[in-house]
Amino acid sequence: MKKFLLVLCVAATLAFSACKGASDADLQKLAGEKVANPAVTVVVKDGIATLTGELADQAAIDKAKAAAKVEGVKDVVVTGLKVKPTPAPIVAATDPNLKGNIEKALVAKGFKDVTVDVTTTPATLRGTAPKGKLPEVMQAAQGANGGKPVKNEVTEK
Repeated sequence: MKKFLLVLCVAATLAFSACKGASDADLQKLAGEKVANPAVTVVVKDGIATLTGELADQAAIDKAKAAAKVEGVKDVVVTGLKVKPTPAPIVAATDPNLKGNIEKALVAKGFKDVTVDVTTTPATLRGTAPKGKLPEVMQAAQGANGGKPVKNEVTEK
């Protein structure tokens, strides 16, 4: 009789633990595999999945939340999941000395109808030059730019 009760208790314990479901560690692994995004960290505690990280937009956050809702997860919390801030646009620094140097070099060669824009990288030449003189324009501008390239938007007339 004692053996029977012992076997019954062991069977009941096994049956009860099988009904409990997957462990938090198992759920965390499964939810992490389903989310499949290295920018997202998934932690499961007491059956609740918490997502943290930074994603490109709200749609990506919604997708990660839906993917983490695997069988056995009671709820998904995304308060630690943020939209990655948009980087500020890179604005080219203006260099008034560079502009002046290139313009002086162009005027010295007789190219008065060419303007210089140093807000772009590389500096950009615009305007008109006499037919066949474009190589001289470019040479003068690059020389004044320390040999660095300049962008050509000059037309020949």
